[in-house]
Amino acid sequence: MSCGQMLLRHHLLLPLTRTELFSSTAVSSRTNYRIRDTITCYYLNRRHSSLSRARNLSAIKQPRFPTTPSAHCTPPSAAPPPVAASAFLSTMASATAFYDFKPLDKRGQEVPLADYKGKVVLVVNTASKCGFTPQYAGLEKLWTEIKEKHPDDFVILGFPCNQFGGQEPGTDDEIQNFCQVNYGVSFPIMKKIDVNGDGADPLYKWLTNEKPGLMGIKRVKWNFEKFLVGRDGKIKGRWASTTKPESLTQPILDALAESA
Repeated sequence: MSCGQMLLRHHLLLPLTRTELFSSTAVSSRTNYRIRDTITCYYLNRRHSSLSRARNLSAIKQPRFPTTPSAHCTPPSAAPPPVAASAFLSTMASATAFYDFKPLDKRGQEVPLADYKGKVVLVVNTASKCGFTPQYAGLEKLWTEIKEKHPDDFVILGFPCNQFGGQEPGTDDEIQNFCQVNYGVSFPIMKKIDVNGDGADPLYKWLTNEKPGLMGIKRVKWNFEKFLVGRDGKIKGRWASTTKPESLTQPILDALAESA
């Protein structure tokens, strides 16, 4: 399917299959990569909207006064969580604020977010082979321009993630090299993590719980979603992948104007 046909189906609200979305003929250029990722975000939004409506209809059909559950609808006993899940739950139980977390840097060393108390922090999940990858340039420009006026009050933290179309397959060293060589990135790029699912980094579990997205959907939908954390450690905003870094200048300046 050509890119023109894909866009026509998009405007006619016709569903696109996963094969059509990721066909090699439709994504033969950087522009088409960007079109593909934008349509993917749209397709996922429509899918979740449909699922949400289906759940609501299902809830309406349930009896108002539940009867005694039969054997076939009795929920199975919950299995004990695996070790990794237990460790995560333990971490989450004690981590109740942004500054409680200690994500890992590119060398695997803990970075206490308590070091950023009183600062404004922009958190972004990144990828090197995405249609939105050129946002690295916008993020670097945003970083340098605001740092000129607020040298000690603002930081961007990039978290590479390979959960969206396998678009961040490299090692941590390869990712660091890619960012510096291609975009001159000087803000911190952390260790590659998961942002969704049971294995998601605890910081992202907290971010998505504190600030759900459209229609209350908590999970991150694609690469380059953005969370802005204020001086007080509270989330000031969450933006989709399609939001360009330069459009966040004013929200960041507003957050910097607030007291901790």
